[in-house]
Amino acid sequence: MKNYSYKRSFDLKGKTAIVTGGLGILGKHFCRGLAEFGANVVVVDLIDYEVQEFALELETLYGVKCLGLSCDVSSPHSVKKMVEEAVREFGEIHILHNNAASKSKDLDAFFAPFEDYSIEQWREIISVNMEGMFLVAQAVGKQMVLQNKGGSIIQTGSIYGIVAPDNRIYEDSFYLNRQINTPAVYSSSKASVIGLTKYLATYWAPNGIRVNTLIPGGVKSGQNAEFIQKYSNRVPLSRMAQPEELVGALIYLASDASSYVTGQQIVVDGGMSVW
Repeated sequence: MKNYSYKRSFDLKGKTAIVTGGLGILGKHFCRGLAEFGANVVVVDLIDYEVQEFALELETLYGVKCLGLSCDVSSPHSVKKMVEEAVREFGEIHILHNNAASKSKDLDAFFAPFEDYSIEQWREIISVNMEGMFLVAQAVGKQMVLQNKGGSIIQTGSIYGIVAPDNRIYEDSFYLNRQINTPAVYSSSKASVIGLTKYLATYWAPNGIRVNTLIPGGVKSGQNAEFIQKYSNRVPLSRMAQPEELVGALIYLASDASSYVTGQQIVVDGGMSVW
């Protein structure tokens, strides 16, 4: 392979990528990264006018074609409609970033102690973080199989899907002016992402579809100084991540640069899970 271009292997020009949770803290950075590397991006999130505005922003900044679609990933009908609209616009789907996650509108219920956690709240989070992941992977994977050209699916997990949270970090720790923790439903739902990824990696391997998990560590995004310091003390690199530091791993997994990588967990956590 004397003429192989290592640089071109990262090029996403001509490919179409769907990003669920595209308006989130990390989602916008993921969409920008994919667009900058040449992909046409389908921005998927709940609020119709916001996804459309952001899609237009991406087109203006990067000169690619983008589409904003509202979708409730916990609804089979909504997911089916979203994929059909993406295919109608672009013809094919080559990349899926299965990234949507929920932390609930009722923060008191979401952050409740394990002993008092309601089954209703548990099911609300599972409907997005687990069932939504399944529904989107199922619908997009089916389309990729029909295309018979392979594809790359990247599913967003969490550091707390592979290690338990250190609850000492959360003493006197606040996010957006309220006391926080990591509830068991979040850890459980994110751990399930890895199991689904491994299953699909083997299931769709004969179709040339690669499936991997991107696992972010803690990202600095409005936590108070107490939390940031305590979290950073648990990290070999001694700091939290910046959102843009997750994008390189996504581009690698989305592109042909990772053509022999499937069923894996790419952990971007500053070394936290090593200790």
